[in-house]
Amino acid sequence: MSEFFDWISSHLWAGWGILALLLAAAELLTLDLTLLMLASGALMGGVTALIFPSMVWLQALVALATAVATLFLLRPTLLERVRRAPGYRSSLDNLIGSQTTNTVPITGSSGEVTIQGETWPARSYDPSMTIEAGESIEVLGLDGIVLLVYPTNRPLGR
Repeated sequence: MSEFFDWISSHLWAGWGILALLLAAAELLTLDLTLLMLASGALMGGVTALIFPSMVWLQALVALATAVATLFLLRPTLLERVRRAPGYRSSLDNLIGSQTTNTVPITGSSGEVTIQGETWPARSYDPSMTIEAGESIEVLGLDGIVLLVYPTNRPLGR
């Protein structure tokens, strides 16, 4: 194992490349684009290591500058484009249409429901309606992160 580290220390470009690949692979688990921006920094550190192999401080500086620049300049733009793409649905949007049984009363201004093991703030879709505990409900919409719910056993009045 020490031979591997000796080789990496004499070929820092490969170490930067391995780090970039590991960060890019880890990005596939998060899909948040943060680790991908860090991977771009590591990649640029590797390119700098190819040009200036003995200047480790410069490699680290270029890697850090690239990672910070992409995190704060490129990532927000990319996230906005992804979120505006046709067919994109956030995890909150995926809750619309979910059905569950509420455990606490839900009014037009307050309440909570548990869907797929997660507790969400909720309120009645019809502000004048109170949904008693134990009723089967369906998520009809969203108001921020508050779920708008309606009982499945009652006809929709509006």
